[in-house]
Amino acid sequence: MEEGTKGKKTIFIGGIGDDVDETVIYEHFAAFGDIIEVQLPPAPANPSKPTEFKHRGFAFVTYSSPTDAQDAIDNMDLNELRGRVLKVNQAKPMKGLQPPDGNRAIWESEEWLQQHAKPLAQSGGVQGRTAQQPSSAEDEEQANDEGPDAMEE
Repeated sequence: MEEGTKGKKTIFIGGIGDDVDETVIYEHFAAFGDIIEVQLPPAPANPSKPTEFKHRGFAFVTYSSPTDAQDAIDNMDLNELRGRVLKVNQAKPMKGLQPPDGNRAIWESEEWLQQHAKPLAQSGGVQGRTAQQPSSAEDEEQANDEGPDAMEE
């Protein structure tokens, strides 16, 4: 559906009966223009009948041009297909906000990290504190000798 929403080439067809498959959709909607793709989203599988294909009662048809898609909407909306009244309109993106990369944490995206993350030395974490501390005994002595409040032995 991502391709179809560009240029308004994809239509939504609702109210499809169980006896309708992609071939039937293609045959009835090809009269309005060149069809690129027909999608019939599957219903959740029934474990007791794994070979039975059921769709969710709607389909998406992507045309090669927006005018073909509009012709299909104008001619097929509220028409009957195998005893069921169809609802045909422009396909719209899903309303629910879905992350672009699936179910990933927001901090896994590079954009978020560049905007919000600090370098380790500035973050205040363990690695940042150890990077600020001298690493050897000689460095510690030099740091102690250089300080204005250094104590003499």
